[in-house]
Amino acid sequence: MGLKKSIRFIHKWLGLTSGLIVFIVSITGCIFCFHDEIKDLTRSYRKVEVQDKPYILASTLQQNAKKLYPEATTDMVIFYGKDRPAIVYSTIKEIPHNIFFNPYSGDFLHAENLEEDFFVIVEDLHMHLWLPPEIGKQIVGISTIIFVLMVISGIVLWWPKKKKDLKNRIKIKWDAKWRRVNYDWHNVTGFYISIIAILIAITGLTFSYEWMHKTMYVLGNLGKEFPREQMKPFIDTTLTTMSTTKPVDIALATAFKAKPMDEMFFVWDLGEKEAIITGSYPEALGFHHQSNLLFHPKTGTLLKENFYENKSAGMQLQEMNYGLHTGQFFGLTGKIIAFIASLLAAALPLTGFVIFWGRRNKKKPKTKSISR
Repeated sequence: MGLKKSIRFIHKWLGLTSGLIVFIVSITGCIFCFHDEIKDLTRSYRKVEVQDKPYILASTLQQNAKKLYPEATTDMVIFYGKDRPAIVYSTIKEIPHNIFFNPYSGDFLHAENLEEDFFVIVEDLHMHLWLPPEIGKQIVGISTIIFVLMVISGIVLWWPKKKKDLKNRIKIKWDAKWRRVNYDWHNVTGFYISIIAILIAITGLTFSYEWMHKTMYVLGNLGKEFPREQMKPFIDTTLTTMSTTKPVDIALATAFKAKPMDEMFFVWDLGEKEAIITGSYPEALGFHHQSNLLFHPKTGTLLKENFYENKSAGMQLQEMNYGLHTGQFFGLTGKIIAFIASLLAAALPLTGFVIFWGRRNKKKPKTKSISR
């Protein structure tokens, strides 16, 4: 068996074993791509009128959430932007919720049950196939690795032997029979989206495998280590404060002053034995270029600064992973490209199966009978 025949055999059977998963993951990624834009159009509580006044205290929003839902956890508060609501991320009776408030007045706007949210359901299908996460992410991860191998082997099969054949490999012969159009569609679109599809797939692997997440850190830093970057600050639990200002409010006020040009901020209180973490981003709903500050959970004293511009290239790469995976890092253009690439990737298992089925059930030419 020649090299190309061997590759074609592997390509075929890898495609048949992973095709359904690849289709589901690709089409759900396509649906999820513009989830923020769609939610902004259909959910009025995601926008507020900008006011010339400071945000309300994070602790006040936590108290407001507790009044509405006494059993709720209120560990994280997020200010999404000047024209957007503040959110208290909560767990109510073991069900995750986003509780929306006006960031200037603290007025309650809406509560989202995330288990019933359409896009969260789509995201869970995309990441876990609606299976328990520890099982689903393995199936998705293995299928994603197979998909990367499929794309690479597909390029090898696509590659023309002679330069003069190249023009026939980069276009679809629309006036041919439907089987030939399907064949061309599979090969041509697969080639055009190959680089983007591999980028989306590799960045997606970080959500399934911690080793891939760590690999991005190592590659970004070219193997160089930054131990201080990973080090957690020591928390002296014996310390107390006489200040009447809540530590979360001190932490967030410090973050506002440190990054006055940033749009989106969060504060995360993990309890008395862990540092309070704040994060800020230059753009609303843009989850990259993150700067972090860590504070003492009882006193609100600043313990560690970790601004984006001072982070290692590896950590920056890790934190821009979501933006690269969804195309968000490149703005609307990136989302459109990711959407098209995901849609075409979803079609590859379908067109590939049609090719397989056609060859498997190819009609043999009729032999003419010879009359004597």
